Amino acid sequence: MNWPAIKEKVDLYEKLMRLDKPIGILLLLWPTLWALWLSADGRPDRIVLWVFILGTVLMRSAGCVINDYADRDFDRHVERTKERPLTAGRVTTKEALALFAGLSLCAFALVLLLGNPLVIWLSVPALFLAASYPFTKRFLAIPQAYLGIAFGFGIPMAYAAQLGAVPAAAWWLLLANVFWAVAYDTEYAMVDRDDDLKIGIKTSAITFGRFDVAAVMLCYATTLLIIAGVGYAQNLGWAFYAGLAIAAGIMGVHYTWIRGRERMACFKAFLHNNYVGAAIFAGIVVDFLVSGRSFA
Repeated sequence: MNWPAIKEKVDLYEKLMRLDKPIGILLLLWPTLWALWLSADGRPDRIVLWVFILGTVLMRSAGCVINDYADRDFDRHVERTKERPLTAGRVTTKEALALFAGLSLCAFALVLLLGNPLVIWLSVPALFLAASYPFTKRFLAIPQAYLGIAFGFGIPMAYAAQLGAVPAAAWWLLLANVFWAVAYDTEYAMVDRDDDLKIGIKTSAITFGRFDVAAVMLCYATTLLIIAGVGYAQNLGWAFYAGLAIAAGIMGVHYTWIRGRERMACFKAFLHNNYVGAAIFAGIVVDFLVSGRSFA
């Protein structure tokens, strides 16, 4: 066997799945973890937890593959993406589609392990959202909102896995994730705005125009207000709100970075959203621990 060639191909698949850039996994994982802890009063089932963690990695990887497949003709005109494996011709379209199918099947197999009919049914729209999002950039003025639904669909699935039902709190939390995704992905879109205008892709950064920074901050504020409402309804305490306050402080720092609309500063703010999600999650976990409702 030609091991160097195999290793090179594996490396290309890894880059196609963006495993070398885990920020997308984290932005997908944090809302799922919020939902798992909130739905289980701080005591998520360990098997459910690991299924959702692994499923997040698989579905984010599948999403990256189908995104690059959809954007393969556009990406060659963007400096930041023109060397991606599929765009550069180092991975074929058949290989990409086979990889997407394989990753999706593995994620579905994990869902089947839970043996929960509602979660199984919810996995169908989850897959549709992940597969269709890349194509929404052709016709939706704010495709980032669609991304927020796709990235947040682990929320109702988490509630279904823990409770066997999807209460209103799950949909409110999903809505909060939509606003968060619009905020952080607008920062991301601000990096490529000039290139996207040339090639005709629609993004929130283009749609918001000169109000882009204000829109980001408004979406951030709405995210925190909705999550605060969910926590209030669940009688969460000071630690939860401290986590939200820290997240708000981080968002304030982002404003100082993006107000000048410099490409690298906007990209830095996008990446920094990992700490927003982590701060909110930490507040939830600590609140359940100090209240005595969670396990040590």
